[in-house]
Amino acid sequence: MCQYQAKDGVPSDWHMVHYGARAAGGFGLIIAEATGVVPEGRITPACCGLWNFAQRDAWARIVDFAHAQGAAMGVQLGHAGRKGSSWWDFAGRAGISVPRPEGGWQTVAPSAIAFPGYDAPRALTTDGIRAVVAAFASAARRADQAGFDVVELHGAHGYLLSEFLSPLTNLRTDEYGGDFAGRTRLLLEVCDAVRAEWPSEKPLIVRISATEWTEGGWTVNDTIALVPLLMTHGVDFLDVSSGGNVASADIPISPGYQVPLAAQVRPAGLPVSAVGLITDPRQAQQVLDDGYADAIEIGRAALRQPAWPLWAAHELGADDAAAGMIPPSYRRGAYPKPKPR
Repeated sequence: MCQYQAKDGVPSDWHMVHYGARAAGGFGLIIAEATGVVPEGRITPACCGLWNFAQRDAWARIVDFAHAQGAAMGVQLGHAGRKGSSWWDFAGRAGISVPRPEGGWQTVAPSAIAFPGYDAPRALTTDGIRAVVAAFASAARRADQAGFDVVELHGAHGYLLSEFLSPLTNLRTDEYGGDFAGRTRLLLEVCDAVRAEWPSEKPLIVRISATEWTEGGWTVNDTIALVPLLMTHGVDFLDVSSGGNVASADIPISPGYQVPLAAQVRPAGLPVSAVGLITDPRQAQQVLDDGYADAIEIGRAALRQPAWPLWAAHELGADDAAAGMIPPSYRRGAYPKPKPR
């Protein structure tokens, strides 16, 4: 849930209030928004980064506050690839590239294929790919220094790692393209490089678009085949999403529409989360009870309700368990217990 409130990649007071409110609101794990590992890896000029020490120190302040509220804190490290240098949705020019005089940059991708409406990217050289891998590793090291508990690698939604996975956007003929092994090479190299910097006791998550919803694109079967490889490259958990790489994809969006994807991928060996229009506590609990996923991720609903977990606990009859999560200053606002009948 990108906030588009950073300057030069540095999270601001907005981020402290935004993430702090969710930490106080009972979320067990907060994964911060897509955070660029290099300046040109940001989705927009207003996105956060983790390529320097100023950004690291600003994140550390937020992480410390989240920990003080009993919440764990993760960061989603990513590179936007051909979808970078774009305007954010409330800038009034969403869906097009930011011109260089206004803070934009030359984007990069596995192949020089533009995302519809955006400027054409430059195909990465082999040296450029190696630099991307090194940037992910350096960002992971800074994430650890900032105190983050979890790193999530953004391999979904048509950003750079996802672009390499897809046969629709990766037309390379070198070792980073072609067959399944070639197209997955960059993601696995990033996993290895991050694991070399990220403590073994801290979880490493990969976010994946389980399907592109488009003929000839990445499929659920591809995702299932990828899971054992991720396990051997230090990944502990899979965040199962979908889409984002093909603007014209016909995605059947409805409440919980991505839950079946998580259910299909889960038996491959990694624990998974379900995400996507999961808004009701009973709906979320049913997904877990049915064994479709191991965790639930809340996005847009968390923007509406910073204390969604406390409301969910009340709706599911777990007020006593939630009581210890309510900050003392807010306890007068706790949900009243139902009167005995």
